[in-house]
Amino acid sequence: MSLAGLFPIDKWNFKSQSILTGLPEEEYMFLCSRMTDLRYHKGEVVFREGVIATNIFYIKKGKVKKYRADGTGKEQIIYVANTGELVGYHTLLAGGIYPDSAAAIEDSVIALIPREDFLQLLSSSRVLARRLLKTLSHEFTVLSNTISAFTQRTVKERLAITLIVLREKFKDETAPGEDILVQVSRSDLANMVGTGIENVARLLSSFKAAGILTTHGKKICITDIKQLVAVSGQTLG
Repeated sequence: MSLAGLFPIDKWNFKSQSILTGLPEEEYMFLCSRMTDLRYHKGEVVFREGVIATNIFYIKKGKVKKYRADGTGKEQIIYVANTGELVGYHTLLAGGIYPDSAAAIEDSVIALIPREDFLQLLSSSRVLARRLLKTLSHEFTVLSNTISAFTQRTVKERLAITLIVLREKFKDETAPGEDILVQVSRSDLANMVGTGIENVARLLSSFKAAGILTTHGKKICITDIKQLVAVSGQTLG
């Protein structure tokens, strides 16, 4: 079921696929010729906080979480990037160090684009420059909404919003007519919501009892998206 008319997904969902989609063929082929494909297993780190940014990462297959960790190793997941998205370009544009880390949440194929090559194309491509500016503006809006949610919304509402966003990401790789299965560890889900694993487990059980979703191991199938949207408090209109 589509979220159109139900939930303002663009306010909550990072999407950087549009940066490279539809670039002039010559420009796109230039980037492709500079890419180096690497395979990352589930849980493997793509880049670490505090390391000098030397590459941009293009997710050809899989999903990547961006996160920050405190002194005890507890993670706060900032967002999940999907197939076709870029990660690491914010810091690279500023010429600094990564302010956060990234790791694969499923087996993934990720292409490395060297900083110098990306900046070379950026200096000559009006299309790429406009795409980056638009995407950065949108991501600022998403981050503002996320920060607001952490200070003003209940854990239950935050979990509902997180599940809706994850459903949208997993929908991209689901064949028409098939159930959309959100496959994410309970610890990652808790770190996205900003609460404990036990709290997430309790809330998922309550959602299950209400007929909002079903669970199959780590997989979550949302069976009543309208009810989940109502729980999130983010209905349109």
